[in-house]
Amino acid sequence: MNGRKGIFLALFPLLLTLHPSRAADVTKAENWPAWRGPRGDGTSHELGIPTHFSDTDHVRWKTNLPGSGYSSPVVWGDRVFVTWCVEDEQRRVLACLDRKDGKVLWQKTVLTAPLEQKHNLNSYASATPATDGKHVWVAFLRKPDMVVACYDVDGKEVWRTSPGKLLSRHGFCSSPLLYKDTLLLNGDQDAQGYLVALDQATGKERWRVDRPNQTRSYCTPVLVDAGGRTQLVLSGSKCVTSYDPDSGKLLWIIDGPTEQYVASLVYTEGLFFLTTGYPEYHLMGIRPDGRGNITESHIAWHHAKVSPREASYVPSPIAHGKFFFVVSDQGYASCFEAKTGRRLWMQKLGKRHSASPVLIEGNLYFPADEGDVYVVKAGPKFDLVAKNSLEGPCFASPAVAQGELFIRTTHYLYCIGAGQKGKK
Repeated sequence: MNGRKGIFLALFPLLLTLHPSRAADVTKAENWPAWRGPRGDGTSHELGIPTHFSDTDHVRWKTNLPGSGYSSPVVWGDRVFVTWCVEDEQRRVLACLDRKDGKVLWQKTVLTAPLEQKHNLNSYASATPATDGKHVWVAFLRKPDMVVACYDVDGKEVWRTSPGKLLSRHGFCSSPLLYKDTLLLNGDQDAQGYLVALDQATGKERWRVDRPNQTRSYCTPVLVDAGGRTQLVLSGSKCVTSYDPDSGKLLWIIDGPTEQYVASLVYTEGLFFLTTGYPEYHLMGIRPDGRGNITESHIAWHHAKVSPREASYVPSPIAHGKFFFVVSDQGYASCFEAKTGRRLWMQKLGKRHSASPVLIEGNLYFPADEGDVYVVKAGPKFDLVAKNSLEGPCFASPAVAQGELFIRTTHYLYCIGAGQKGKK
């Protein structure tokens, strides 16, 4: 056995080079349990996923979704969970699909309520669910209250609760985040905001902290081990903040640099990367080891009040190695040297971008609103690998799991994987 194991280990790098699609079969496949995946930053460790595809090429299945929504799918094993709203019936729905063929295994109406006021770039099902393979958690708005519900993977409701009101004239998007045995939710609103931790098993509140400045935001926090501790980092409500995810204790805060936030932060090379865009556009590198108010002490670099081409408001960025990558809402993709903030390139992609990119095998996948997916090398020089067209529009961020890429357009959920061209 030892000899065979040694031969396998010796040949494994060659296998990765010669047979990337087979390598995906022999490596441990990842699940995509929540917004932006297992690390919350859009990065995937999957191998062998096509860079070139179309509405038919490399499409393993394409399922018509009977409702609207901009939430991302989440994937665990052979199950895909997705939400939508049947607008003419005012129903918010959680559904489970079979990953093998895209068939709907079950769907549950989480709530029926009047449609809330929202921005025209938002939907009534924008919050991405979260799963641990045994349960799935989902959040919607029953105006004026946030509603959080837990189901088992067979569709049986386990509990539901409302952690509080959520007042925002632009609608709702608070994706649950899993941490240990808690569920974390951002309650920034145009009133006294809150950050809350719920018990995953019961929905009971574990801790709650007040948020400053009483201003709505739509940011999902990120969990990062940085500065010698685990940090829950969140932009929104006229500030950038870091908390202890076990207690909610504030670790540090940065004032501003603007009012409104949508994009989540990412981390590499010892720095958090912030992009924000209303009413001013800013890009910022933040050192993670501060305490208290670090506005004057821990900003490594700052591009202040840049043009809307240069920073994003809605799409979240990507960190890879020594670089940060971001696409603006106007469709300009940029690469920055992480430690210095120096822009290395900026190139126009689609007409408009709302979805956040994903990183697969050193390639960035940028979905544009019109349904085109641009694949770009994640490096210091711009290198367009492919431009792929799906039946759009597309406002949801992709998911990557089990050797497959999942992309949601306004009417369909696509499962894309290696295989014969033209095979559906």
